[in-house]
Amino acid sequence: MHTLYWGLLIFGVLYAIVSLLIGEVLSHVVDGLVGDSHLAVLQPTILVSGLTALGAVGVLLSRYTAWSSTTILLTALAGALVVSIGVYFLYVRPMENSENSIGFSITELAGKVGEVNVPIPAAGYGEVIVRIGAGVTNQIAASFDKEAIPSGTTIVVVEVKGDTLYVSPLNEETLRPTH
Repeated sequence: MHTLYWGLLIFGVLYAIVSLLIGEVLSHVVDGLVGDSHLAVLQPTILVSGLTALGAVGVLLSRYTAWSSTTILLTALAGALVVSIGVYFLYVRPMENSENSIGFSITELAGKVGEVNVPIPAAGYGEVIVRIGAGVTNQIAASFDKEAIPSGTTIVVVEVKGDTLYVSPLNEETLRPTH
């Protein structure tokens, strides 16, 4: 049993080193093998940390206690379970919840201010740049008022239909408060 514990401990340490070096590739391979089941138990981080803890607890208890091999195995399994649960709740789950996306829905652009990039003819399409989050997006636009809008004009998105933003020039004088 002592050899098994050492093997698990060495495997866990080597896995940690390899995952540091080629973690993304390894993650995609494991995802392909396991499938998109989203079972927390099948996540490599949790499995390997549990196996490594099993090996480490087994090595320590074998060396420093006079317990029977069955007691050591059961205690090591309990330790591995505690470590796996801890890794899940303290690392994996918070990381899953913190994933950010730069994606947005085009309907979120209604009411946003932007600038005409490609002139918008009275009866046609042009292009506008609108700031969304920390970036900008270029979108197809048409004139809401059916009037031509030259390049460089500040606009406001009045409505969104399909993949087109309907915009009007923003009159900055109307935005200033009057006293």
